[in-house]
Amino acid sequence: MREQQGARLVADLGRALAAASPQTGGALWRLAESGRDLDANLLRLPPGRGIEEHTDLRLDVLLVVLEGGGELRTESGTQPLRPVTALWLPKGSRRALAAGADGMGYLSVHPRRPGLAIGAPPGVEDGESACLLDRVCPECGRLATERAARFCWNCGSALAG
Repeated sequence: MREQQGARLVADLGRALAAASPQTGGALWRLAESGRDLDANLLRLPPGRGIEEHTDLRLDVLLVVLEGGGELRTESGTQPLRPVTALWLPKGSRRALAAGADGMGYLSVHPRRPGLAIGAPPGVEDGESACLLDRVCPECGRLATERAARFCWNCGSALAG
């Protein structure tokens, strides 16, 4: 049984955003508390940068824009983003983010992903599993869920593949 911990302040997100250059992209802060069931990341997309269209088949994501702005593109259209807008990105939805002229700082929160396991993926009975290292983000360590992904959905960093 997990030991319960009391509520506590874990970050001043405004201070973290202010301390980083507006041109800084990627993760500025990560929730790192032991025993957590959530992942949370403070991310920034520099002006004009984006995260290509992708689908997360496993997790719902809550995205809260904190500074700057941009747009969310989905199968149902384009939604402008501005500070203090909150988006629910249900699992299975296709989406892409694009930062505006001032860039965009946002908080991403979702259930914690299970760790990567060594072995064949589900449904593979014989043979070797393919190497997925080209789909692991060098910045935040997340595995891209789509084979053709060129950027990390989590932090926006370029993938090796």
